[in-house]
Amino acid sequence: MNLADFQNLPLRGGFLLLSVTLADEPMVDAMGRLALAKTTIIGCTMEIALGCSTPDPAEISISLYHEVLEAATVAALEPPESVWELNEAGFEAAAQDCHRRLGMASPANLNQMLEEFGF
Repeated sequence: MNLADFQNLPLRGGFLLLSVTLADEPMVDAMGRLALAKTTIIGCTMEIALGCSTPDPAEISISLYHEVLEAATVAALEPPESVWELNEAGFEAAAQDCHRRLGMASPANLNQMLEEFGF
């Protein structure tokens, strides 16, 4: 998977994915737990850092689906009803389902996922 394919990627719903990078060191969340990814959202733009010390393409794909769907939900002024009830486990289940059905995350597949959720 070429992460450069996701640089400055326009996404459904008026979002722009600026970059996807692999972190060099393990990442932790605000509670000190190991984090697989971190997304920074400013307005309608997002940047994703993946905390993969040994990059497994399937893990990267699922993380991209998860982070893009969650970030779009948080950043949207009026998110679609389909995502209102999703929590962390719900985003993860949706990401795994998209990976299984649509295949490896790609620019087209991320936009397909957002379309399916109503963005």
